[in-house]
This record gives sequence, structure tokens and C-alpha cells, in this order.
Amino acid sequence: MSSAFRLEPEVGLHPDQGRVRLRTLVFIRWMAICGQTAALLIAHFGLGLELPLIAAFLVVLTSGALNVAQVATRPASSWLRNKEATMALAFDLIQISVLLSLTGGLTNPFSILILGPVTVSASILTRRSTICLSILAIVAVTADVFFYLPLPWPEGSFFLHSLYLYGLWAALVFTAIFLAVYVSSLTEEARSMGMALVASQMALAREQKLSALGGLAAAAAHELGSPLGTMLVVAKEMKEELPPDDIYLPDVELLISEILRCREILQNLAAWPEEDGGDPYNFMPIQSLVEAAVAPYEKLEIETVIKASAREDDGKNSSPENTSPEHPMVERSPEILHSLGLFAQNAIQFAREKVDISLVWDKRTITLTIHDDGPGFDPQVLGRLGDPLLSNREYVQKNQAPKKLDRRKEEDGDHMGLGVFIATTLLSHTGGKVAYSNHETGGAVVEIVWPRHRLEVAAHPI
Repeated sequence: MSSAFRLEPEVGLHPDQGRVRLRTLVFIRWMAICGQTAALLIAHFGLGLELPLIAAFLVVLTSGALNVAQVATRPASSWLRNKEATMALAFDLIQISVLLSLTGGLTNPFSILILGPVTVSASILTRRSTICLSILAIVAVTADVFFYLPLPWPEGSFFLHSLYLYGLWAALVFTAIFLAVYVSSLTEEARSMGMALVASQMALAREQKLSALGGLAAAAAHELGSPLGTMLVVAKEMKEELPPDDIYLPDVELLISEILRCREILQNLAAWPEEDGGDPYNFMPIQSLVEAAVAPYEKLEIETVIKASAREDDGKNSSPENTSPEHPMVERSPEILHSLGLFAQNAIQFAREKVDISLVWDKRTITLTIHDDGPGFDPQVLGRLGDPLLSNREYVQKNQAPKKLDRRKEEDGDHMGLGVFIATTLLSHTGGKVAYSNHETGGAVVEIVWPRHRLEVAAHPI
């Protein structure tokens, strides 16, 4: 079994999706332009520092020109893709570096602003983008150490020792690395968790909608039963009044047969929720719930065996007073249906020949174990299963038979590893605890344990 489950298309999560609006970056850049302009004017006219104003203002104007060009070519409310936002921040970083080189390099008190684009990237862009911008920032800081126009301090009254400049360089470099590694890691983890929670909510919502269809089918069957009965009575009376050689008799007989067919279809619809749990308010043996979750994913080439029994007294894990031969009756749960369906689908996809599903219970617990004979879980990620965006697919590809692997790649498409997280999160809401392991004879094992009182309902609910 693999932890790489499919993320449904409607979730709409993509690693290069828009993460920041154009108006946000444009606004930040306008603020920077105003600040840079004010600093240059105050330093030159207020403090009497002879700065290369023409060159400096040309550098500032490039940012203004970029803002005007971006707003003119696309709506300000549009979302920038990760690559576009990275390029925009790289331009801002280079612009700040060039402006610093014209105004004292690292001796300029505002040299810390060169880390601004890296900080923005660490909070909204991918880790790769942040690392690239951090490398660019390190290159820019290094260039500003050696290539810059000194600030014209009055009569040489201020001097920074080269040791201090190198220390400032080191501080900026290590800060850029810190932002790239630590801050971006925290941001990426928070973003992954948010994406996975959205996927969980949408998966549960889909399952609840499917559950509601069963109730609607039963209601439709009940409401339409009376009109069809009336039509059948009228049609039979018409048949009795018509002579045997009447030309309309075949039409009336056809009408009766079609009414009977409609009644049979409605009876099947009304019975469907009771048989497979379509009505969310139905109660059923837990074995039926497991079978309903597994059935949509069964394949002819993979043997799927479901066994259910009370836990036998082995003298260790159970006792006579703890053993319960009664089959637990549970409420149909969309969370359990969806989660078990994910686990069953994954097991069947990566099994070679067989999937064993064992359900045992006693008076305290209900335990479900899913064991396939596939390549199993990657030992390196086994302890982290349940985290969002964690995939076991690379390990499966290395250990799966080539012919079978090619077939599955065509069926599965892209995976993002959200399935285990979704299933674990949904099952936790029902009181279930999930454990993942590799069987000693091979294959993956998923074990789910519920406190019996969390799932079981009255044997004969009113």
C-alpha cells in the first residue's frame, strides 16, 4: 500500500497556483519608491550629503516604470503565479542592491532592506523560490561589499572599519539563509496543512452529498408510489371494459406493463439505502459498513477477502468478561465510508494478488486491519505517514513489477499524498486511531482501532 492518494480535481490545489495578488506587490513597490525617494532627498538636501541623485533616481524610476507596465498589461486584482512573483521580487532585490551601491553599499544604514524581498518570499512563495532569492541576496550583498560609492561624510568625520563591514556582510548572509531555511519551512508546513484540511473538508462534503442521495431516493419512491397505484387501477379498469378485439387494447396492456416496471424500479430505489447504507440515518452491522466502503474499489484481478468475528480469548488481550459475540450495530458514517474507501482503494491499487481485511471486536474495542501483498510502505517515511503532502510513490515504483506499475500509472495520474492525512483526520473525528506498519511477510498494514462505545448504537433504534 502507498500513502499517495489522489487529490480530486475540484480541490484545485497546484504547486504553481497564484499565491499573491498583483495589486499587493504593486502597492509594496510604491511604498518602497516613496521611501527611497524621501531618503535620497533628505540625505542630499537635509543632511548635505553629495549623492549621485541622477543615477539614484533613475534606479528608483525603474521600479515605477515596472509598476506602471504591470498595471497597464493586466488587472491589478489578478493572481501572480509563483514564477512571476519570484521574478518580481528578484527585480526588487536587484534594484535595492544597485541603489545601495550608489549610496555607500553596506555602510548605508538602510542596507538591511535588501532582505525585504527574501522575507516576502519566505512568507508567500515556495521554498525553492525563497532559496533562489536568498542566493541572489547573498550575491548582491557580496557585490555591495566591494563595489560601491562611499557616502560623502562631512570632512571624513565617520569611518567604518573593514572588519565591521565583513561582520555586517556575514550577518546579512546568515539572515538570508535563516529566512530561506527556517521561516520558509514553517510557512510551507502551515500552507500544506491548510491545503490538506481543505481537501479533507471537501472530501467529507462529497461523501455527505452522496449519502443524502439515498434518502432522496427513498422519499421519491414513497411520494410516487400513490400516483402510480392510481394509474395502475385506472389502466386495469380500462382493460376490463375494452372488448378483446379493440385496437386500443395492446396500448392499454403496454401502459400497465410500464406502470408495473416503474413500481419495481421505485421499490429498488427504496430498498437501496437499507442495503448499502445510502441513507445517513440507517443503522447496520459494522461488517456491512466496511463492505459498502470497499465495494466500489474491488477489482477482478485482485482478491479481496473481508472477515469479521468476535475477538477470541487468547489469555493476553482479552478475557471472558471482555469478549462480545454480538455483532456491533453502527450508524452509517460518511467519515468512515470515505476513509475506509481511501485505504481500500490504495491497498487494491498496489496489491499484487490479494487484500485481506480483518474486522474483530470485543466489548471495549473494534479493530479493522487492512493488509495487502504489495511492496509495502517505505521504511524511511513510515513514521511520518499521516502528514500532508507526504508520498510513498517513489518507493512503490522501485519495488513494483514494471508491467503492473505502468498500468497503474496510467490509471492513477498525479498524486499529492493527501489521502492518508484526509483518512486519518476524518477517522480521528469518529474516535479511531490509525497505525501504519509493514507486515513481516511483506506488504503494508493499516490498523484502525475504535472504542466500541464511540461507534455502537442501540440494537433496535427507534
